Amino acid sequence: MTPTPLRRLAAAAAIALMPAAPLAAQETQPAVADDLVVTLLGTGTPTPRTRAFSSANLVQAGGLNLLFDAGRGASMRVAQAGLVTGQIDATFLTNFHSDHVNGLADMFLTSYITVPYVGGRKTPFQLYGPFGTQKLADGILMAHQWDIDTRIVDEKTPEEAVKIEVHEAEEGVVFDENGVKVTVFPVHHGENITNAVGYRIDYKGKSVLISGDTTFDRNVMKFGKDTDLLIHEVGMATEEMAQNPATPRVLAHHTSPEDVGRVFTEADPDFAVYSHMVLMGNPPIEELMARTRTTYDGPLVIGRDLMRFVVSDRGTSMLVLDE
Repeated sequence: MTPTPLRRLAAAAAIALMPAAPLAAQETQPAVADDLVVTLLGTGTPTPRTRAFSSANLVQAGGLNLLFDAGRGASMRVAQAGLVTGQIDATFLTNFHSDHVNGLADMFLTSYITVPYVGGRKTPFQLYGPFGTQKLADGILMAHQWDIDTRIVDEKTPEEAVKIEVHEAEEGVVFDENGVKVTVFPVHHGENITNAVGYRIDYKGKSVLISGDTTFDRNVMKFGKDTDLLIHEVGMATEEMAQNPATPRVLAHHTSPEDVGRVFTEADPDFAVYSHMVLMGNPPIEELMARTRTTYDGPLVIGRDLMRFVVSDRGTSMLVLDE
């Protein structure tokens, strides 16, 4: 798995659309102890796509590996990022839509397999999320009781490892270990949807915000103010797809490019990133950027799976891991 420096990706369309500074001016360097490292594991949606798995982000800091959402293929991307599932210290959910949780059972089940290069977790699976997370965890345990019971007897899996320890909250600091602080805040994901949140992660003066699924929400601007990285979802459709009756219902749960631009402008992060992109009818990326640029003129990257950002005292660098 060889990282590719940003300057060697200049020909890639998604990268070419971003401004040259500040990332391109820096050499990509290995992460060190004081760095905050963010890897986009899944930038896609419920649509099954091998190059854009469902929502998942890996945040590494203070010797900890934190997973934010566990959509389809999360365990595969964790492996591609150089870890085994048992090395994930905690998992945080932003909402309960399928594309944020349909890889959660796999993350849990795989991580307690006793073979170290597969899982190796010996302690309870730490799961954070909005109210309703306990119900989801109970369902996973019920659905997979056979696997749990069999592996305890047959493979001597520790009984502690097959437990899920749930932490439910929608506002405030929910995690504070090794200098890594995670703050959760509510977001508006649509009129008929409750229990949706975003997260801000702080470590040694470095910060990243993950919006989760949301419409235009001032909480994202408030908690994302002056962060190093602000990762935001977006939704748009082609003119033809906009005529489909389902399209307005879907887009009502997401943020338009123009409104995301307003969020970026107000929050003023050092760097803005698009991920979890709901692009109905496959509108061109150039249109997404053009619409965003009507309200935001700062640094912006179109995210892709296995794109990694290293936030350090030297600034922020970016690389893309081999798939």
